[in-house]
Amino acid sequence: MTDMPRTASGQTGGLVRWYGTRFAADEDPLAEGGLWLCGRQVGGDWADVLARGGMAYGAVTTLGSAGNRVDQGHVVSVAGHGSVPPGDFDDPTAVLGGTWGPDQHARAIVVCRNPTEEYRQEIEIRLRSRLSPHQCTGYELLWRCLKSENAYAEIVRWNGKPGDFTVLRRVVGRHVGVTDGDVVEARIDGTTLTGHVNGTEVISATDDVYEHGSPGIGFNSGVGDTNVDHGISSFEVRSYAR
Repeated sequence: MTDMPRTASGQTGGLVRWYGTRFAADEDPLAEGGLWLCGRQVGGDWADVLARGGMAYGAVTTLGSAGNRVDQGHVVSVAGHGSVPPGDFDDPTAVLGGTWGPDQHARAIVVCRNPTEEYRQEIEIRLRSRLSPHQCTGYELLWRCLKSENAYAEIVRWNGKPGDFTVLRRVVGRHVGVTDGDVVEARIDGTTLTGHVNGTEVISATDDVYEHGSPGIGFNSGVGDTNVDHGISSFEVRSYAR
């Protein structure tokens, strides 16, 4: 992959840490020599991410409260207005361990074999995240694996407990959905978060709650057996000091 250009957003520090992978080994849960912390394995309340056949994707989720999951991908609670619908929200999650710079630029290549209107298949990139028993905090940028008017992209702040999150920005439409082979990028520079599809910025938001943490990946819960139909074939992240 080519280097990701640094933005002109006040970033002043040098490269702190870089990591890239193509998920060459089959693993359940994803580990790559102990670099990854996974949702069920470490957090307990979220599902794990696994790797198979050169793709990382989410494990099957519980979805025990299916009847209460009112349009998870269409939550109307934005930046503290109202509350999210009840449900499991045990999104498969994996966060890289170690110390990372606060400005983080991540890129992933999308795998999307069977897009569907029935489930909300999502590719999720995490930034400034921390995972510990029963706690997961940080930022999440996500894109629906669909190219229709029902596609969406979101920037979300995770506040700790399952289902406790704040939607900072949501954009709907075909242009923000992703399909097989698309490149998605998620960046945070200072308090500014931006999401990109194939080099074009499609969503942005600002937030100042989390200043540090690790990058990672994730997928939506409640997608039935279509978890194997979408994922990412590579992931690369660079972090910078300020």
